[in-house]
Amino acid sequence: MKDNKFFFKKLIPHKLPLRKLLGDERLFEKVPENWHIVVADIEESTLAISNGLHNEVNLAATGSIVAVLNQLKKYKSKIKIPYFFGGDGATFIVPPSVLKDVLYVLNTQRIHVKKNLKLDLRVGSISVKEMYEQEHNLNIAKIRLNEYLITPIALGTALKHAEKLIKNTYEEDAKDVIIRKKLDLTGMECRWDEIEPPKSEQKVVCLLINCKDEKSQRIIYKEIITKLDLIFGDLNERQPITSLKLKLDATLNKIRKEMYARIGKYDFIYLIKNWLITGLGRYYFKYFSEGQSYLLKVSKLSDTLMIDGSINTVISGDQDQIKQLVTYLDEMEADKKINYGIHITHASVMSCYVEDRKNNHIHFVDGTDGGYTAAAKVFKTKMKLAY
Repeated sequence: MKDNKFFFKKLIPHKLPLRKLLGDERLFEKVPENWHIVVADIEESTLAISNGLHNEVNLAATGSIVAVLNQLKKYKSKIKIPYFFGGDGATFIVPPSVLKDVLYVLNTQRIHVKKNLKLDLRVGSISVKEMYEQEHNLNIAKIRLNEYLITPIALGTALKHAEKLIKNTYEEDAKDVIIRKKLDLTGMECRWDEIEPPKSEQKVVCLLINCKDEKSQRIIYKEIITKLDLIFGDLNERQPITSLKLKLDATLNKIRKEMYARIGKYDFIYLIKNWLITGLGRYYFKYFSEGQSYLLKVSKLSDTLMIDGSINTVISGDQDQIKQLVTYLDEMEADKKINYGIHITHASVMSCYVEDRKNNHIHFVDGTDGGYTAAAKVFKTKMKLAY
């Protein structure tokens, strides 16, 4: 069977509203069965966050994505893959030609995270073919959300089922992988302070919505996205990240956490150099046109919507809007169309992958006080009560 390694790269980004993309199944392509689903997930992330390690959990998840993307940059063929950030982990869909390298890099990250962040990162993979044999589908499309950001939209239950299988069967290898190469986390940054929503009366909402019925999933998600647009406005209007609210956290403690998450050791020169750069960054973003341009692009390149078989999104809204949303979702849940988890908090947190400060940067958004992980806890509690 041929590799199809450029399958995802060749997909054309659709420039249309998400609800319209979801309204047309012809715009989705079936993922080749010889591709693989790879999962990196923090074990006991809820407990870690309750112990004050939310920043470390986010960095471990972000670092997994950064490590994989940096590895893929080393291929001359420039293979592109879809990936999904979940606050306490990440999921990738990869062709067979890079599977071995991706797993090696993620296992290197696993050892790095264990040593420096004191967290357990579970890493595993399963073939798309195996998911198809178990009657779980996986269809994907690309959507251009704005002039800078293109994101994958995945439908079907394959990713969630694969994640569940990998978590439930994971056993840490008694023999750690032999580290032949230094882990490359170049570009990983986490220097923003908590980010308040655009308006003082607003809150930040972390939302997880799942429809298990593959036959109705696309239509139900279209209905939900349409409702979000109606209540909160389009993706830009409900965006929790705005340039006016972005403030750098130039404390040594913030830089120290990034330092251990990125290079895995105490480095006085790294600490002082990046502390000074971050301090000067306040003036760069305020008084220099290049800095102001970067800030404007941050909100455009903030990853606040992910569909990986479930809807995962971070939005901003006032109490009345949130009440309308909860009433609507409760009705959907009562009709057994969906299950959902929600977490409402005062601000967003953001970790970043910065290749350069012009156009090549992506920002992973979560909520404070647990964010996606807290919403997932609500979701799991509901699921347990249902059985």
